[in-house]
This record gives sequence, structure tokens and C-alpha cells, in this order.
Amino acid sequence: MFRLASSNISRTQVFGRSGRLATAPARIIGAAAIALLASASTFVNAAENSTRMALEHHACAVVMGLHQPGDLYDTCIRSLSKSLSELGQARLAQSQRSGCADNGLTPGTRAFDVCVVTQNNN
Repeated sequence: MFRLASSNISRTQVFGRSGRLATAPARIIGAAAIALLASASTFVNAAENSTRMALEHHACAVVMGLHQPGDLYDTCIRSLSKSLSELGQARLAQSQRSGCADNGLTPGTRAFDVCVVTQNNN
């Protein structure tokens, strides 16, 4: 990449490998887009966690009638959070097992177990 600066212009011009002019704002927007795409999963998880926290609060405070702050409320939130987390993990495991079975693998075989472990690592 070559940088050319002229005393007649106030910005630095950047030429890429293709020889075309790439302005600084375009490069910044490109970098921001890449960062946004890379962090999309984080945003989705944050939204899911926020929704789950709201549901936990509703269940403990409104449905159960527990006062916040309070030991019973805190215990309810911890217990419900743990249960929902375990439920999510169980659903994911079942989904992975179903995917391997849908591919024609028989549960209890080495190939099935390798399939499940491989899906866990993805």
C-alpha cells in the first residue's frame, strides 16, 4: 500500500493493491463492519441473557411473590438460573444427538459418539 500526500489537499490518499483510491472513511467503515459481524454472536447472547434475566425476575418476584432484595429472592434467581442453564445444555446435547441420528448413525456406536463429540467442538 502506498501513501501519497499532497500539500494541495488536507487528507492522505491511500491506494490499495488494485491501484484504486481507498478513502480513510471507507476503510473505517469496512473495519467497523468486520468487527460488527465478528461480535454478532456476542450481541445475540447478550440479548438472550437479558431476556432470560427478565423472565427469572418475573418468575421470582411476580409469580412467586418474593421481595427484592431478599435472601429468598436471591436463592430463587440462582436456582432458576442454574436450572435454565442446565435445560439449555440438555437441549443442545439432544439436538446434537438427533443430528447424528438423522445422519444414519446408531446411538451407542463409536461413529455416533465421534459425531456427537465433533458437534460439541463446533
